[in-house]
Amino acid sequence: MTYVDKILTKLEHCISTNSYQDIETERVELKPVPPTGKEWDALHHSVCAFLNSEGGIVIIGIKQVTKPEKSYQFTGYKEEYEENIKRVPTVFSEDKGKSLDLSAYFPTFQIREFMDGRVGVLFVERVPEELKYVFYQGTAYERKITGDHPVHESKIKAQNEYKEELAFARELRKITEASINDLDLDKLNDYIHLLNKEVKIETIKADLVTAKPFLLRKKFISEDNVTTLGMLVCGKHPEDFIGSRCQVDCFVDSKLNIAENKKVLKNNILPLMESAVAFVYKNIQVGVTIESRGKSIPEYPEELIRECVNNSLAHRDYSVDKYVNINIIPNRKIEFRNPGAFKKSLLIEITDHPIQVRRIIPDTKPVNPKLADVLKVFNKWEGRGIGMATLVNACLDNIIDLPYYKFHSEEDLSLVINKGRLFDERVNSLLTSFDAFLLKLMNGEELTTEQRLVIAYLYKSEIENENYHYTILLTPDNDHFEVIKKLEKCGIILKHPQSPTLHPIYVLNRELMKTTYHDELRNIFGPYYDHLKNEQKDVLRVIYQS
Repeated sequence: MTYVDKILTKLEHCISTNSYQDIETERVELKPVPPTGKEWDALHHSVCAFLNSEGGIVIIGIKQVTKPEKSYQFTGYKEEYEENIKRVPTVFSEDKGKSLDLSAYFPTFQIREFMDGRVGVLFVERVPEELKYVFYQGTAYERKITGDHPVHESKIKAQNEYKEELAFARELRKITEASINDLDLDKLNDYIHLLNKEVKIETIKADLVTAKPFLLRKKFISEDNVTTLGMLVCGKHPEDFIGSRCQVDCFVDSKLNIAENKKVLKNNILPLMESAVAFVYKNIQVGVTIESRGKSIPEYPEELIRECVNNSLAHRDYSVDKYVNINIIPNRKIEFRNPGAFKKSLLIEITDHPIQVRRIIPDTKPVNPKLADVLKVFNKWEGRGIGMATLVNACLDNIIDLPYYKFHSEEDLSLVINKGRLFDERVNSLLTSFDAFLLKLMNGEELTTEQRLVIAYLYKSEIENENYHYTILLTPDNDHFEVIKKLEKCGIILKHPQSPTLHPIYVLNRELMKTTYHDELRNIFGPYYDHLKNEQKDVLRVIYQS
């Protein structure tokens, strides 16, 4: 059953039973679209938002009703809509008003039988970074949760600057010694097959000559030369042309025979990713939970592993002839190390203050945008990939422990994910010892689970920052930001004294970071305190905290 089939099955059930469940997401929009200008404008707003975000699907012929209570109404798709649908790819423009034909980003429109009628299914691909942002009637829209919102002028300006950087994209550098004949037709068609997984987007190619327009459009070739991207995706012998750029070294750091725990993977980018994911999954512990009828539970979620491998390959620096390294330390952590660096503008470093800060501002712009598009074929319609923001969400959902980055050099960094959960016994003990203090700040309210997790995130971030590790900054785009505002209002967290205006940095109330109370206890007990045993001082500390 395809993703669209699943959506339509849910909708049919809701309409038949007069029930409701959420269908619209960041990637799915429902439109009744009667033949009026206002309703077609609403459809164009959503399509524009999908083009500028992660793409999506518009189901035409279903109306979402909100009063007196939420429900769905089947309005149906009618033949007279066809001309308006055909015009959709041509109603958008550049920021300077020049009209665009975006037909390449609209796969085949589908008409599906549904209940006693039909619905239309409009697939929308995201436009490449060099085309963003596209505008509808002078406004660019982007998708946020289930809504279409105008893009702020500052983001448009930043994107225009980013487009200038793309002219020097390292993944698109020409390999002067490689021609189109060094590409493998079967590998190219394997990639096209993945593109067509949900809906047909591209025809299978009979030979490399007829494939040339597609190869040029996808930037796999440039003029008469293969690009690094083309060699990564469908090169016959990629290691002969791009060396370690198509290599992942996987290693299990244990006391067992090292030779059996190391694997050097060399291949095109898609099978390389799959092999790396398989190695990691094979070498992490898998437990069994009784609650879910014996369901196996790995140390790290498989989707998280996949996205970490994906990001290591998608965001590495392809001008550097070094391999990606994955190091597994059983029962402790996984480290994904790759050539590359963060732009200085994304780093916040405060080292001249008692509260040291080393944070990374989440960036939604891929370093290698064309390669990132290739690697997204595994979840093209069902959801967006895991970037920094969703890595943070996985942590705040207590699925993983605090992730952090460490820099080895100016062109070499690692992402580290420790085994465990963000809210662990260490954090629980901390909050328990400050129970009375926290209750007072909260005006007698108990901390919620979400509030405890945010406190844990900031507490562990501060510790890792002191260890010269960089953690991901919590931002207004994060789903837990409302919790942050509440904690700030209560005084449990506060902005760092040197916090930048545009990117506020939150730290815990300094009382929560104290580990000793010698001065306070000495003021109470005088010189007698210094003669107490350490165990006695610890008891007094706990009593004082509570």
